[in-house]
Amino acid sequence: METKKTKLFAHSNWDIVPVLAGIAHLAFVISFIIAFPHLSWPVRIFFGCIYAIAISWNINSVSHNLIHNPYFTSAKLNRAFGLIESLAIGFSQAFYHWVHMRHHSGNSDRPDENGKTIDWISIYRQGENGMPEPVLKYTFLSFFRDDPAELYRNLKKQNPAKARWGLIELSCLAFMVFCLAIYNWRAIVFIIPFYYIGHCLSYLNGYYEHFHGNPDVPIAWGVSSYNKLYNLIWFNNGYHAEHHFRPKMHWTRMKQFHEQLKEQQKKAGVHTITACHALGFLAPENR
Repeated sequence: METKKTKLFAHSNWDIVPVLAGIAHLAFVISFIIAFPHLSWPVRIFFGCIYAIAISWNINSVSHNLIHNPYFTSAKLNRAFGLIESLAIGFSQAFYHWVHMRHHSGNSDRPDENGKTIDWISIYRQGENGMPEPVLKYTFLSFFRDDPAELYRNLKKQNPAKARWGLIELSCLAFMVFCLAIYNWRAIVFIIPFYYIGHCLSYLNGYYEHFHGNPDVPIAWGVSSYNKLYNLIWFNNGYHAEHHFRPKMHWTRMKQFHEQLKEQQKKAGVHTITACHALGFLAPENR
């Protein structure tokens, strides 16, 4: 896949695809709320499920790639798109950026002698005896372990301007929800459980991106899935071992990069699964 760039896009013309996908996600959220009174209950539940899946999809593809390789040459456009992403996923893109960079600092590390991990979302953080936390606990409890206030304090120490922008993103999100609630508060109440499920799905996805990975071997930090449909829809998120080994590698170059690393990965025992990460519990390689 060619990665020719233009004055608009910083890395590749192909970035128009995730950008449009992110905009479409926000449009879907708003359209769903507006159309809610006119939908039957089966259709509401169907679109609620799509909404939940879309949150995990966006966090792990569009939003994730924005962190590592900002799409635009213009910092203002990247900030504007980050705001769009914040509204679509229901959380500050600036805060997510900090958490995700922390994730790459620790690479799902095991607790130290004080029981602390560098990576706040490490699957080992709440585990016992050096083992990963059980998948169901990690999936359904991680959401409640998020502390936006603590995130803000840490981000403020590192980058006060970015911390302020994170608050602006959250304020815009709150304003959007307020406006939509005025239009139809029942739709907002309806969507809350699906919002939670969406973030749980993201944690489930993240769990199997590192389950059976090796926190002590850089090339084996992540777990990869080479499922073609998954990588097509999720912008090559399946190449997760490759991503952790070279986080700045653009999503369009992941397949080529994997071919270069294939033999090294075999020698290092990189774990791979045939299912997409979110269905890692079904993968025979994880049994």
